[in-house]
Amino acid sequence: MLFAVLVYFVGNGAMAITDSVESNYVETAKEMMAAGDLISPRIYGHYWYDKPVLFYWELIAAFSLFGQTEFAARFFPAMFSAVSLLLTYWFGRRLYGERIGFVAALLMGTSVELWYLGHAVITDMTLFVSMSGMLIAFYLGYEERRVRWYYLAFFLAGVAVLTKGPIGLCLPGLIILLFLAWERRLRELWSPHILAGFALFFAVAAIWYYPMVRLHGSDFLDTFLGVHNVLRATVSEHPRDDVWYFYVLVYFAGLFPWSLASLPAAVRRVWRRDLRLPRTSAMRFLVVWAVTVFAVFECFATKYVTYTLPYLLPLSLLLARYFAPRRELFRLLAGGMTTIFVVLACFVAPPFMEKASGREAAALLAETEQRIAAETGERPLLVSYGREYSCSLVYYSGLVPYCLRPRSEVLREQPGRGEISWNEKNVMPFLAEEDLPTQRYVLLLTDRNRKDGVAITEETLHEELAGDWELLGRAENGTQLFLRRTAAETSSEEMGQ
Repeated sequence: MLFAVLVYFVGNGAMAITDSVESNYVETAKEMMAAGDLISPRIYGHYWYDKPVLFYWELIAAFSLFGQTEFAARFFPAMFSAVSLLLTYWFGRRLYGERIGFVAALLMGTSVELWYLGHAVITDMTLFVSMSGMLIAFYLGYEERRVRWYYLAFFLAGVAVLTKGPIGLCLPGLIILLFLAWERRLRELWSPHILAGFALFFAVAAIWYYPMVRLHGSDFLDTFLGVHNVLRATVSEHPRDDVWYFYVLVYFAGLFPWSLASLPAAVRRVWRRDLRLPRTSAMRFLVVWAVTVFAVFECFATKYVTYTLPYLLPLSLLLARYFAPRRELFRLLAGGMTTIFVVLACFVAPPFMEKASGREAAALLAETEQRIAAETGERPLLVSYGREYSCSLVYYSGLVPYCLRPRSEVLREQPGRGEISWNEKNVMPFLAEEDLPTQRYVLLLTDRNRKDGVAITEETLHEELAGDWELLGRAENGTQLFLRRTAAETSSEEMGQ
């Protein structure tokens, strides 16, 4: 626990909320709190069906306890990281003894992937603990013939589905099915307790899914199931990552340094053809668990670094059997990674995350918007132009700029075109450049340079959007703030001159 506090909680308050993923979660939780609605996730004033509700509830609880701070946003991912270490230690001790359990927990806790996800404001740590708990509970029920473990497994499956959707049941269900097939014990699935367990699972899942279907009907089902589950599995969201070796690289990077430290021994075993099938039920279960997670997500069209996190626990237990006898090597690597992680959290990560956040730009925007409103008696129109839309800026400022694009791009990128596509993720408000009003003050957010390398200046904006633009400020991360006055005021100034 002291290790978990040191590695997963220290420094969290200094890490800004980043774009593009973390900010979606905190802004959704913030708007749910403001609306007093704990059922329907929403963002930018619109319903948002990206993920189930459990992680938003965690954020709302943390915000209620600690305020809307960075520490609060990162509290539950850090807490579930600590829980995952205790779970690994406890399960490893039951399988192989206290030393293996301890080594496995510390090995997992000093891996790059767990450290990264233990600080990220995303759903994966909650899913990791609930899914791991489900599989562990099932195995204990299978080995000990105690029904209560099966009921706990189905309860945790419901929690996993409330965290990330159908994958919370389908993936561990496939692991269990393959394990029982290997054990030649598929008849275990016909137990009446399994049927009762499914009833418990549906009761837990229905806490949120039932009211969502009643409230939002086909809109919810088409977007949540169609886009964020089926489409994600069949159509790559990021085609450049859809390569066969993606998760091989993720394994070596995510389990660093343990993946590389154990590589020579693995190569020697392959070279000597010293490969044997697992001899014990526990070993078979861990192998099926790890391999199935890797294989399933290898088949998914959309690939993310975080997807294979569920294999971290069984891999840690398997690797612990190798590192436990090598005490000096284990102490050196674990101690070195602990030191590195503390330094990263306190001194390295905060400035990098500040650059990936809209926090500073939000302060500049909010101050300027209030000043112009006070001077002119009207609130300026806020637009984001030539850059990725920043949800963290919305979260920190409380202001929602329009996403300014040419009309052709707006028509192409807007959701609601009657088809299941990635456009359903573009829920920010759009405004066509051709509709930019001339009789209203316009505050424009942009980067110093566009992706094509073109510098954005007053002259650039005059050529592309017309009107006279004035640079009002620039944030350290390169965000610029320009003002265009009304056409009437500009004409009066020209006549005066």
